Amino acid sequence: MEVNHILNEIPKLTSFKWYGKVTQVVGLLIEARGPQASIGKLCYISTEKKPSKKIMAEVVGFKDGKVLLMPFDTLQDIAPGSLVESTRNPLRINVGTDLIGKVVDGIGRPLQGMDSGKGSIPYPTDNAPPNPMERPRISSPLNLGIRAVDSLFTVGKGQRMGIFAGSGVGKSTMMAMIAKNSDADVNVIALIGERGREVKEFIERDLGEEGLKKTIVVVATSDQPALMRIKGAMTATAIAEYFRDLGMNVTLMMDSVTRVAMAQREIGLAVGEPPTTKGYTPSVFAILPRLLERSGTNKFGSITAFYTVLVDGDDLSEPVADAVRGILDGHLVLDRKLANKGQFPAVNVLKSVSRVMKDIVAKDHIQAADKIRNLISIYEESEDLITIGAYKNGSNKDVDEAIRLQPQIISFLKQGNEEEVSFQESIDQLKKTVGKV
Repeated sequence: MEVNHILNEIPKLTSFKWYGKVTQVVGLLIEARGPQASIGKLCYISTEKKPSKKIMAEVVGFKDGKVLLMPFDTLQDIAPGSLVESTRNPLRINVGTDLIGKVVDGIGRPLQGMDSGKGSIPYPTDNAPPNPMERPRISSPLNLGIRAVDSLFTVGKGQRMGIFAGSGVGKSTMMAMIAKNSDADVNVIALIGERGREVKEFIERDLGEEGLKKTIVVVATSDQPALMRIKGAMTATAIAEYFRDLGMNVTLMMDSVTRVAMAQREIGLAVGEPPTTKGYTPSVFAILPRLLERSGTNKFGSITAFYTVLVDGDDLSEPVADAVRGILDGHLVLDRKLANKGQFPAVNVLKSVSRVMKDIVAKDHIQAADKIRNLISIYEESEDLITIGAYKNGSNKDVDEAIRLQPQIISFLKQGNEEEVSFQESIDQLKKTVGKV
């Protein structure tokens, strides 16, 4: 089989290379006369620096017969006439089981001085989503170890969920809890556009040694070029796809999709796309489904994905949040009001939903979850009257029950970072909290 694959590749090989020269650099964009290359192909730009340094760049467009390139690194040392060499291939990363427990950059290079080539194979970063007719249906729940999510918004193996929140409401902590407590075979965490300071903090404080044991962390910090941040998201997804094709159940967590969209906006504006919805270019809304649809199930395994979305001023109708919500299979909304009250994880039960929960859990579980949602809704509607003491006990039996059970419900929804709860324990505690349904 391997020999046949090699023989099939031989006719595609060429004995010459395509070269071009840099003619202009404008902002983030490099213009070159030549080489012969198509969109998405990788090129190397030679600099005049001694010793010679080659900067990786990708073809992102064409204009007036010139090739438009965007670098994976800074533009420093690129000069007029710098040589551009086309590889005629898209970016490939080295992927293998030796990556587990490691931290890599946006194009799969190690950030901890380890040899990433040993036992690895080249793997493309930009792959097509699975054929929709070959995707098995989501049929079994995945234990995340977070009581509020497992019981009220049960996530299935292969489901894609959004985590919508403003800054500082507990997204990173929730991702770390999922990485440490879930039943997944391997976790892939993509930190896209994060502050450099927060990367080590997240790995050492939130994730910890135990969480890192079965996790691969892909990092593309905010100071890196827009293309590197996009590739960070693509690389993380490609790594997850590799392990899915080995038959594993993978958990992919990306923080955040909003910064991926912002990076694509930078690229779109640089190549001349018109800003449309709140400054976002059309290519942003083309890349989002292409990226998000790659996760999910295929005939080998599953990728259960969690994508965080930053919502400015907690506005859930913001363009990226709107687009992502329409693509995914459910969303968890983290509420700043709950976080300010010290309720963590700060999941807003009434604004969150899992679209596959009813297909994968028992009927009595659904009834108990509906009951707790109903009690929270009733309490919230009457909260102002209750707070000022205007509500008289006995006026409404549903409100009376909501008031009586409110402390138990809050206690049930709260969970410490280090507290581990199995899926069955979550369900048992849910039923115990609401009593007979």
